[in-house]
Amino acid sequence: MKTEKEKMLAGELYFSADADLTADRERCKDLCHEYNVLRPSNTARQQEIIKKLFGKVGENCFLTAPFWCDYGYNMEVGENFYSNHNCVFLDCAKITFGNNVFVA
Repeated sequence: MKTEKEKMLAGELYFSADADLTADRERCKDLCHEYNVLRPSNTARQQEIIKKLFGKVGENCFLTAPFWCDYGYNMEVGENFYSNHNCVFLDCAKITFGNNVFVA
């Protein structure tokens, strides 16, 4: 039998209030919150959080706070990725950005 997370990742109907998925979202929201309250000049810690948060991160990834997502691990970004203020990614389905992407 598949877990609710496996169902979600497979694009199947799943129960979002599952304890494991709820814990994953809370972890993600905590990391997003930490990211969003950092000083803009603290780019080293921003990069650490992005690498913890996303499933895959290329070089030169930058997100202007505030930024929010649901799980984080279901997102992949390539080289030279930039996201402007107030970006929200609802990543219950896989989100993939290639290289040289600017999201405004």
